[in-house]
Amino acid sequence: VLSEGKKVPRNPIDGNDDSQDEDYKSRWRSIRVMYFTMFLSSVGFTIVITSLWPYLQKIDDSANATFLGWVVAAYSLGQMVASPIFGFWSNHRPRREQLVCSIFINVSANVYYSYVYLPTTNNKFHMLMARAFVGFGAGNVAVVRSYVAGATSLKERTSAMANMSACQALGFILGPALQAGLSFIGEHGVTVKVIDLQLNMYTAPALLAALFGVINILLVLLILREHRVDDHGRHIQAINYMSEVDISEESEGDIDQVAVLTSNILFFIVMFIFAVFETIATPLSMDMFAWTRKDAVFYNGVIISCIGFESILVFVAVKMASQRIGDRPVLLGGLAIIFCGFFILLPWGNHYPKIQWADIKNNSMVSQTLATTVPSNSSFESTGCPLEQTWCQYTPAISLAQYITSDILIGVGYPACNVMSYTLYSKILGPKPQGVYMGWLTASGSGARTLGPVFVSQVYTILGPRWAFSLICGMVLGAIILLGSAYHRLIAFSVRLGRILE
Repeated sequence: VLSEGKKVPRNPIDGNDDSQDEDYKSRWRSIRVMYFTMFLSSVGFTIVITSLWPYLQKIDDSANATFLGWVVAAYSLGQMVASPIFGFWSNHRPRREQLVCSIFINVSANVYYSYVYLPTTNNKFHMLMARAFVGFGAGNVAVVRSYVAGATSLKERTSAMANMSACQALGFILGPALQAGLSFIGEHGVTVKVIDLQLNMYTAPALLAALFGVINILLVLLILREHRVDDHGRHIQAINYMSEVDISEESEGDIDQVAVLTSNILFFIVMFIFAVFETIATPLSMDMFAWTRKDAVFYNGVIISCIGFESILVFVAVKMASQRIGDRPVLLGGLAIIFCGFFILLPWGNHYPKIQWADIKNNSMVSQTLATTVPSNSSFESTGCPLEQTWCQYTPAISLAQYITSDILIGVGYPACNVMSYTLYSKILGPKPQGVYMGWLTASGSGARTLGPVFVSQVYTILGPRWAFSLICGMVLGAIILLGSAYHRLIAFSVRLGRILE
């Protein structure tokens, strides 16, 4: 039975056959390149996330918090458009092609981002376009996930997905940490006249991300090879080179489309919630704690880096917990923890945030001289909650203890939900080609990261944190109810068809 068709059954753990042993080693070398690709993709995004708002304010005075939402969303919009395209492409051609193409786009876009201060007008729209192209290049996440899903057995998959998420978390740590370190260059930095470049705390991280991209391209070209195994771990010919009739018996059977749709919705909600969190962190801290732009970039960089370290511990715990209790309970527990994180963030008490106009009202000398002696590019910076956000005057301030406690809880819940969402998804799809399906899952997450920043920037600016975080709590409850209703359908392809016992 195993010799039917062109499938070549192999036991990759059997070290007696040199060819099988080399295939096994090559497969895991290639998987590790995918880990590194995910790591660099994460670094490329987070290395600028805490400085987007102050950079936007510096290059274009007309930009507001609402436009910040669109700038953050542009990355995800680009990724949402690119993911299905790269996913479909990866089902028919070697992965090197999509990876090299996407990473090259990413590198070019980061260089573009470093020069958005040069135009004399519409600088904010140049930043918007640069982030959109960086996001388009990041559409290769669908290719990475489909490769790892196709190159691992059912038993290997949860561990491989957790390892990939851990690498993503490492990038999540290193990005803000590098940004925080590079913040000491300052807003002015140095000017490289030969290439008309201002190397400062805003442009240096993007250029470093571009350098990482070049390294990534070299690794893909030199090390990556095509590998594909079935749910039992037996090596079969890579789908990219198979004819339409060359399909293993393991792939026979229909995918549960209800489970697929449910997984996409849950992943959308998880990514939407985290997009809200990462978008609002800098403006919220500047409003509530009266931090300057530089302070907000540094402190939030440190906080996000700590969350990243926490996430790595969570991934280790998730691997052990999923082996003991299964993937679905871990996902449910993660959603419950995220709910607690946002519930704690709700404003309460009788202490109110500092209002920006208080600086000027209480200092007549400043108010008399601002218009005449303080140029637009001066180092003078008002701090606190802007007067135009009317809710600042009647909404209690969020304390630093609330903010950090919320960060810790979300730092536990989000990585657990993230890794379990696409681990379950890859198992639901089984040994069938996953490029297009993974493209749609990534597009779902990117859609969430597009809408999340726009949602929170509008609701937060107009109604304040109480409304914004209450609505998020409602969304998390909805996700918990949806998971409960489809719980029995979120099982592996081979388990559902009775080929493997759960």
